[in-house]
Amino acid sequence: MSSLLHRLGRFCATHAKRVLAAWLLLIALLVVAVSQTGINLSDQNTINGLESIGGLEVLSERLPQASGVSESVLFSTKTGTIETHKAAIENFVNDAKKIDGITNVSDPLNPMTSSVSRDGKHALVAVQTDESAGDATGKVGPKATVISDKLNSLVNKTRADNTGLSVQRSDVIGHQADIGLSTTEIIGVVIAAIVLLVTFGSLLAAGSPIISAMIGVATGLLGIVLAASAVEISSMTPVLAVMIGLAVGIDYALFIMSRAREYLAKGLDPASAAARATGTAGSAVVFAGGTVIIALCGLAVTGLQFLAIMGVASAAVVAMAVIVAITAVPALLGLLGHRFVPKQRKKARESRIARNWVRTVMRRPILTIGVVLGILGISAVPIAQLTTSLTDNGQEAKGTAARDTYDAIAKAYGEGYNAPILVVADTVQKQNPIELAKSLGGRIGQLGGVERVALATPNQDGSLTFIQIIPKGGQSSKATTNLVKDIRNLAPSLERQYGVDNVMVTGKTAVAIDISDRLGDALVPFGIVIVGLSLIILLIVFRSIAVPLTATFGFLLSLAAGMGAVGAIYGYGWFADILNVTKTGPVISFMPILVIGILFGLAMDYQVFLVSRMREEWVHRGNARQAIEEGFVGSAKVVMAAAIIMTGVFAAFIPNGSVQIKPIAIGLTAGIAADAFLVRMTLIPAIMALLGKKAWWMPRWLDAILPKVDIEGEKLTRALEGENNAKTKGTSASKADEASQELVDSLPSKG
Repeated sequence: MSSLLHRLGRFCATHAKRVLAAWLLLIALLVVAVSQTGINLSDQNTINGLESIGGLEVLSERLPQASGVSESVLFSTKTGTIETHKAAIENFVNDAKKIDGITNVSDPLNPMTSSVSRDGKHALVAVQTDESAGDATGKVGPKATVISDKLNSLVNKTRADNTGLSVQRSDVIGHQADIGLSTTEIIGVVIAAIVLLVTFGSLLAAGSPIISAMIGVATGLLGIVLAASAVEISSMTPVLAVMIGLAVGIDYALFIMSRAREYLAKGLDPASAAARATGTAGSAVVFAGGTVIIALCGLAVTGLQFLAIMGVASAAVVAMAVIVAITAVPALLGLLGHRFVPKQRKKARESRIARNWVRTVMRRPILTIGVVLGILGISAVPIAQLTTSLTDNGQEAKGTAARDTYDAIAKAYGEGYNAPILVVADTVQKQNPIELAKSLGGRIGQLGGVERVALATPNQDGSLTFIQIIPKGGQSSKATTNLVKDIRNLAPSLERQYGVDNVMVTGKTAVAIDISDRLGDALVPFGIVIVGLSLIILLIVFRSIAVPLTATFGFLLSLAAGMGAVGAIYGYGWFADILNVTKTGPVISFMPILVIGILFGLAMDYQVFLVSRMREEWVHRGNARQAIEEGFVGSAKVVMAAAIIMTGVFAAFIPNGSVQIKPIAIGLTAGIAADAFLVRMTLIPAIMALLGKKAWWMPRWLDAILPKVDIEGEKLTRALEGENNAKTKGTSASKADEASQELVDSLPSKG
C-alpha cells in the first residue's frame, strides 16, 4: 500500500492544480444536485419490532383519526378565571376542527372532557391530526406545514381579539428537521488555525490542513444531504458527521504535512517530500482512518437501523477525509513548495521539551501510573449520575415556543400532561364497546403513576378500544417508565377479565421508552465488539501482547473520563449554565453508544501515530527504553497538536449545540483530552517503561499466523534509502530515481 500511496502522492504534488480543481468540481456538482433535491432529513428514531411502533401501525389502520400527531394548546389568564374567556376558547376549538387534517380538538370547558387547571386559570386543548401531519415517531407528513400555519394564524387571531388571554402551542405539528449547525462551530476552526500556525510558523502552511479538511467535510456533508432524498437519515447525522469530519480531516492533513516537513528539512524537493510523506504517514492515516470507519460502521451491531445509518454516514465522511488527505494534501504541498521548510531552531526546542517530558515519565513509572489512574478514577465518579432517555420539548432551548409551552403546562398541570400514554386493544365482545372502554380505562387508571384517564373510547366499528392516560411523571421519569411496564405486565389479566386481545402500549412516550430500553440492551454487546476489535487490530499492528492490552485499557479509562464529564454536567449540574445546558437530567439515549464508537476510533489514531514510531525505533535499535524516548520525541509534537485541534473542534459544538449533540460533544471533548494527554502521552510510556522488553513480546506461533501490516511504510523507506545511497556514491540522479522507482513498484501492494 505504501508504494501505491507514494506514487499517488507524487502524482498529486506534480499535478496540484488539476487535483484541487477536480475536488472543487465535485463539490460544485454536489451543490447543484442538492439544490434540486432539497434537504429531506428526518426526526425519526424508529426501531422495528417494538410494541409501541406496532401499536402506531394498528392505530393507522383501524383508528386513523388518532394515528397522527397530537399537540397541546394552552390557554392562560392572569386575571380572573379561564371561564371568562369561554367564548374565545370555544371559537378556537370550532375553527380548529375545520382545518383539513385535524381530526379532533378537545373542548376543555365541557364538563365531560374538562381540562381546566385546579386554580381555574388554565385550560388545555388537545389537537389531534391524521397521518397527513405525521406520526408519533417524528415523521412529518405532507400537510404538516399547512396545518401548522393555519393553527398559528388561529392562535394569533385569538390573542389579538382577547388581550387578557395567553395562547401557547407546543409546536409539534409541522416541526421540520434541519441541519443544526451555527456560527459557533467556527470557533473550533479558529482554534485549529492557531494551533497550526504555532506548529508550522506560517500562515500558508497553517491554512493548508484547514482547506483540505473543508474539502472533505463539504463533500461528505453534501453527499449525506443528497442521500437523504433516497434513504431516511436523522437530522443530527450531518452535525455529527461535520464534527467528526472536521476533527479527523485537520488531524490527518497535519500528520502527513508534518512528515513532509521532516523530509523537506533533510533536503528533499517538495514533490519527493510530498510523495514520501504520503507513502509513510499516509499509510498510517489510511490505517487510522480505517479504525474509525470500522468503529462507526460497527454501530450496525446494535441492530438499530437509524443508528446504523448514522454510523455509516459518519464513516463515509471519515473515508472522504482520508481520501482528501492522500490526494489534496500532497497537492497543497506541491503548491507550497519550499515555503514549507521548517526553522531548525524551533524544531530543536520542541524536541527538547518532548524529550524532557518522556524522561520524567519514565524515571518514576509507578508514580506516574498511580497519578494518572487517580485522576481518571476521580473523573469517572459522576458516571453514577448519568441517565439516558429520548429528548422531548422539555430539553429544547429556553425561549422557544416548544420549551415555553412545555414548562407552562408542567407548571399548571404537572409533567405528565406533556407525556400522554396510549393503550389500544382488540375488542372481542362488541355488545357494549363504550362501557367496555370505560371499564378498561378505569382498571388501568387504578395503577400507580396514573394521574388521570383522559379518554377511553372504541373506534367507529367497535373493534378497537382506545385509551389515553396522563401519567404523573414526565417522559424521562422513572415513574412513567415503570407505568408503561406495569400496564404491559397487567395486559394478560386485562385480556382475560375484559374479553379483549392484543393490549398494546403505544404513543410518543411509549416509543421513547422502548427505544431507550433497546439502546440500553445494545450497549454491552457493542462495547464487547469494540474492545475485541481494539485488541485484534493492535495485535496485528504492533506484534505485541502488552501493547494492545494497555491500549485498550487506556481507551476504557478515557471513555470513563468522557462519560464522567457528561455525568458531572447533566447529573450534578456543574457548569451547566456556562455550557448553555438547557435542562439537566437524562441525556439522549444513544449518546453512550456513539461516544464509545467515535472515541474508540480516535483513541486508536493516537495509539497508532505515537506507538508505531516507538515500534519503529525498537525494530531498528533493540533498546526498549531508547525506543520509547525516540519514538515519543518523533511523534509527540504532532500528536499534541492534533489532540488540541480535535478537542477544540468538539468543544466548539457545545455552547449552541442541539440537545442531542451537546452531551456527545461534551463526552468527546473530555474523552479526547484525557486520552491524548493523560493516557497516550503519559500512561502508555510509563507502562511501557515499566515493562521494558516485555512490552514487545509475542509468542512465535501467534506472530506467524497474524497478517503483516506495514503502517509506517518501512519497506518504502528502505527502498528510498537506496536512492539516497546511490546519490551519495555519485550515481546520476536520473538513474537513481529510476532504480528507486523500479524497486518501489516491485513492492507488494500491501507494503
